[in-house]
Amino acid sequence: MINMQDKKEKRLRRHHRVRVKIVGTKDRLRLSVFRSDKHIFAQLINDEDGTTILAVSDKNLVSKETKGQTKSDKSFAVGKLLAEKAREKDVKKIVFDRGSYVYAGRVKKIAEGARDGGLEF
Repeated sequence: MINMQDKKEKRLRRHHRVRVKIVGTKDRLRLSVFRSDKHIFAQLINDEDGTTILAVSDKNLVSKETKGQTKSDKSFAVGKLLAEKAREKDVKKIVFDRGSYVYAGRVKKIAEGARDGGLEF
C-alpha cells in the first residue's frame, strides 16, 4: 500500500515535470490551477517578474448562481470568470499549467471555461 509520503513525492515529481516545460511571460501569462477537495483556484502568473496578475476561485462566484451546481459546473464558471477579468486587463493569450493534476474533470472544465470566455491557449 502506498503511504502518504510516497504519494506526495509522486505528486511533486509530476508537478516539477510540468513546470520545467511551462513558463509564463508578459506576452503569455501562465494559468495555474489548484484543486482542493471542496474548491478550485486559478491564477494568472507572470514568471519573469514573479507576480500574480489575477486570481479567481469558486468562492468568488455568486452563491445564488452556484447553488445546486456540481463542482465541475463551478469550475467551468471559474474559467469563464477568469477569462472575463483577464480581458479587462488586456490579456488574450495564456499558457495552461495543470500542475500535477491530470487534464480531466475539473481541471479540464477550467480550461474549457477560459477558452469559452475568449482566452487563447
